[in-house]
Amino acid sequence: MSVVLFFLLIFSINGAKAQTKVTGIGILIDSNTRIGKEEKVAMEIAAQNYNNHSNTHKVTLHVLDSLRVTTSAAEKMIRKKRIKVMIGMHTWPEAALVADVAGQARVPIISFAAPAINPPLMPLRWPFLIQMAKNGSQQIKCIADIVRAYNWQRVIAISEDGAYGTDSGMFALLSGALQTVGSEMEYHSVLPPISSVSDPERVVQEELIMLKKKKSRVFVVLHSSLEMATYLFREAKQMGLVGRDSVWIISDSIMNLLDSINNSVISSMEGALGIKTYDSEKVGNSEYQDFYPQFRKIFRTEYLEEDNSGPGIYALRAYDSIRLVTKAIERMANNTRSSPKILLDNMLSSNFSGLSGRIHFKAGQLSESPVFRIVSVVGKRYKEIDLWTPDFGFSMSPFVDKCEAKIFHGSLFFTAKSLFIPERNQTGWEMPTDSKPLKIGVPGGSPFKTFVKVKYGEKPNQNEYDGFCIHVFNKARGLLEYHLPYEFETRRGTTYNDLIHLVHNKTYDAVVGDFTILSDRLQYVDFTVPYTESSLVLIVPAKSERLEFMFVEPFTWGLWVVTGAILMYTTFTVWFLEHQSNPEFSGPWKNQISTALWFTFSSLFFAHREKINRNDTRLVILVWLFVVMILASSYTASLSSMLTVQQLRPNVADIEWLKNHNLKIGCQYKFICEYVENVLNFKSDNIVKISYDYMYPEEFKSKYIAAAFLELPYAKVFLNKYCNEFTGTMASTKYGGFGFAFQKGSPIAGDFSKAILQLSENGDLKSLEDEWLTPSHECSTNKTSNKPNSLSIKSFGFLYLLSFSTSTICLLLSLIRWRDPCNESIWQKVVRLVRYFHIKNRGSPPTPADISSTNEGISDANESPSRLDFISNSNSPESHPPLPASIN
Repeated sequence: MSVVLFFLLIFSINGAKAQTKVTGIGILIDSNTRIGKEEKVAMEIAAQNYNNHSNTHKVTLHVLDSLRVTTSAAEKMIRKKRIKVMIGMHTWPEAALVADVAGQARVPIISFAAPAINPPLMPLRWPFLIQMAKNGSQQIKCIADIVRAYNWQRVIAISEDGAYGTDSGMFALLSGALQTVGSEMEYHSVLPPISSVSDPERVVQEELIMLKKKKSRVFVVLHSSLEMATYLFREAKQMGLVGRDSVWIISDSIMNLLDSINNSVISSMEGALGIKTYDSEKVGNSEYQDFYPQFRKIFRTEYLEEDNSGPGIYALRAYDSIRLVTKAIERMANNTRSSPKILLDNMLSSNFSGLSGRIHFKAGQLSESPVFRIVSVVGKRYKEIDLWTPDFGFSMSPFVDKCEAKIFHGSLFFTAKSLFIPERNQTGWEMPTDSKPLKIGVPGGSPFKTFVKVKYGEKPNQNEYDGFCIHVFNKARGLLEYHLPYEFETRRGTTYNDLIHLVHNKTYDAVVGDFTILSDRLQYVDFTVPYTESSLVLIVPAKSERLEFMFVEPFTWGLWVVTGAILMYTTFTVWFLEHQSNPEFSGPWKNQISTALWFTFSSLFFAHREKINRNDTRLVILVWLFVVMILASSYTASLSSMLTVQQLRPNVADIEWLKNHNLKIGCQYKFICEYVENVLNFKSDNIVKISYDYMYPEEFKSKYIAAAFLELPYAKVFLNKYCNEFTGTMASTKYGGFGFAFQKGSPIAGDFSKAILQLSENGDLKSLEDEWLTPSHECSTNKTSNKPNSLSIKSFGFLYLLSFSTSTICLLLSLIRWRDPCNESIWQKVVRLVRYFHIKNRGSPPTPADISSTNEGISDANESPSRLDFISNSNSPESHPPLPASIN
């Protein structure tokens, strides 16, 4: 019976073995590196765990331990080991090479590398390729956001060349991302593979010496092996490129290993900012809790030389890659058919939570957006200072609801920005020191010595510098929050554009002087904000206006005419109202007109001697005197203003007049002369270049030029000196103003801009302008523009309307009170009115003959019984007061 049982047991074991399927997995890693060691141990643990729990399927690992994977080695592994899946590769050139071989053999390949930029038609070119990594575009965007948060302008990129060459796509991505945030990549350094050099320390030293000559101190390590990074930071720290003003940003290829390297390596990176992949799935994950002690035990046993035995992100990703294969195998267990394509499709359709994160694919790549931890190396450890996601940027809570995060996206970003800056003060730029001060170029031949004046000494360091621009620089420097040592240097015969290019080629750190901010200059340097405005001014000779008729200037001609008309109308009204009852306004026509005119006109200056009998006349005179008072006061004030301000009139009409008369004009700088020729369309033969300020009066005096174009600051100085000879007209053309120029990316330019704004706000800049540009008060009362305007009818329209209305109303009321028979014809009324005035004008009471003649005339004209009315009206005591006997 025991024999039967033994044979049954033997047959059952053999049957189980016959039913167990084994899947071979090829592993392409370099186990000599820390990453390779972690991946090897992690994949062995994953395979062992699967084999222990599966009775029908087993997996076996075939490790190709090689520094460099070749096509022949990959083909040999596929053919001899009969593997079904290949896993590994940490560089994209290596992964692309193996993917070509695996695609021909129809073997799925899981790559730990991804290209910087996905090639076109990638799924069609490598249909069996699965990427357990995201491309580098998201990490590059994160680096650019860090640069923007600190406002660093220029960056130096460093990368180690791989065995298959450098992925230049990373440099292109970084350059484009930096331009998006207003920065630029000044230089990119490519270190040779550490395996190809015998003395890596010397190679790193030579490269750092070359980088130290650059002004930028922001270094971005895009890709490097841990060994090369160790040499790089050790030498950089010894050369003073770590800490102080230097900034290092380290990508995840190195920072993901921080948990695995010893403290001495970390201490050499002190102050660096790093990007680590955020592996949130391991938090509270029971599977990770089982994996962690297993990994530490095996890793410590196999690699005694390693200081840290904890798993990093590479170990977790390698573990998940084996699980990806085993889960696909389990889904194929119930299918009678199996093929590489079915295995590939099952792996691509996976969706589970792994130790490294969510495992789900789209177009052969992980679909989950990465989350990066921004860490800062402090001492022998690092601390997390922020989190970053592609959708929301910086945020300490990246896993909040997306709708809520979009609402608060702006505030989250600025919160992160404010979190960064207080903890760090690196400028990312080589700042001047007492031993190496800021080297500043100064123009030696400024056309106006008011702005920059150089007094040359026996030696260059004994030169003395003075002028408006120098004083503005010193005032602004005094407002900086740090000590800025500097030294001035000047070169004779050097143009302003030459000085700009000397800053661009790093000969000078900056230039100080009357440099106009122009668009083409901004290609080479960074300017501060302007410390004085600039526009084009047309300077022409001026002559004083003639003063013979200055007395009529206070009023316009229209106002003079209306004033005369109102005067005559008031004269007529006074005469009409008074001549009936006032003997002083009676008599011959000549006497009446002269009396009325003299009476009205003399009220402009003094009280009249004629008596006024009627109240309505008094009202007319009262309103007229009010008008006269306002007119006299306004006239006196306007005339006084005109006589106080000397008027200068240009003897040139305008720009068109200059061109039409083919006259020559002077200009100073090339860009002004080009503007005058190309925009204002002056002939090139009529444009005269004038170098210095003292030459302008000479050229004007000799009449070689009829006008000159100057920038506004120069025009202020020139007109302040020659205010009685020339006048200026502001043109519509404006320039950027005067500013100081610094090297591209220099943070000192921004600091000086802030200081210049403070000078402007507290009034110091205005005081300097008054002191240097317009120091003389000789021209303070001599204006060449803004002539006082003459007063027009609009100024007194209401007063004239009031006077006219008053006179008219009184005149009409007087006519209404003069009653006449209602049955007289119009002709009879006119005749009676004329005869009435004729009798009154004789200056004596009417005689019976006059009355009879008048009545007869009226009767002859129209047999109307109105004589008694006429006599009664004309001889009433009210109308004819008794006259003196002398008149009779």
